[in-house]
Amino acid sequence: MKNIVTLILSFCFIITSFAQTGKVFDNLSIKSSILKSERKFAVYLPPDYETSKRSYPVLYLLHGLGDDQTGWIQFGEVLRITDAAIKDGSATPMIIIMPDANTEKIGYFNTIDGDWNYEDFFFEELMPTVEKMYRIKSTKRFRAIAGLSMGGGGSFIYALHRPDLFSSACPLSAFIGPRTVKEYKDWQGRLGNKITNEDKIQAYLEAHNAVSLINNLSLEQLKSVRWFIDCGDDDFLYEGNSLVHIAMRKKNVPHEYRVRDGRHSWTYWRASLPEVLKFVSDAFHQN
Repeated sequence: MKNIVTLILSFCFIITSFAQTGKVFDNLSIKSSILKSERKFAVYLPPDYETSKRSYPVLYLLHGLGDDQTGWIQFGEVLRITDAAIKDGSATPMIIIMPDANTEKIGYFNTIDGDWNYEDFFFEELMPTVEKMYRIKSTKRFRAIAGLSMGGGGSFIYALHRPDLFSSACPLSAFIGPRTVKEYKDWQGRLGNKITNEDKIQAYLEAHNAVSLINNLSLEQLKSVRWFIDCGDDDFLYEGNSLVHIAMRKKNVPHEYRVRDGRHSWTYWRASLPEVLKFVSDAFHQN
């Protein structure tokens, strides 16, 4: 009898432990008419998703250059870190959507010549699709965006282009991009692209450079988003992040700016993720 009771208790412990674990699915896709292709994405679902009927806040988590929708799962350990943050109460249960921006053409923005409009896809197709597919609270307060490197740049620009959609933005080691026409032409030249129309380049830069957007947006728009900026002191992208910080300081935009010991690496970003989860949860919570 004692052995049976022990087995039952052990079984209950296993079931309870399993129930405290979130789930990730890393090979999902939707059909995009804008990009004329299937687009992959990954999702993290919190531990109680399958046992509850409620809706959840959402974090859009963007990968960097060279990775895809699996980057934050494989290297960022999003399952382990998010489960732990929810368990210790530093983060509220949330859904995390991780899109793939590394297929066919690379990046989160519409291209200058308009032949690959990834940003249009993100806002017009990906967001509406996943927010119907999962029980997501589809309002500004319960929506946040974060990302690393190229995805950090995407986080900046998406939140600056659409401050009406995101309560928080957390760029990590963000690639701010070229700031001058010459820098842009040199950068595109290294990629094998020859773009010569300097007026067109200038207009594109003003719409896709975080510093320019901060200078041109109203203070009310900028303050409507909670900002968390994090970049290592040995990161080769420190200058651009510092310039964004300075631009926000000059305009009196409230923001958190973190410079920790570290370089452009997954070791740094894994340490950043718990802080990101806590920061976005502060907006998600009912005070």
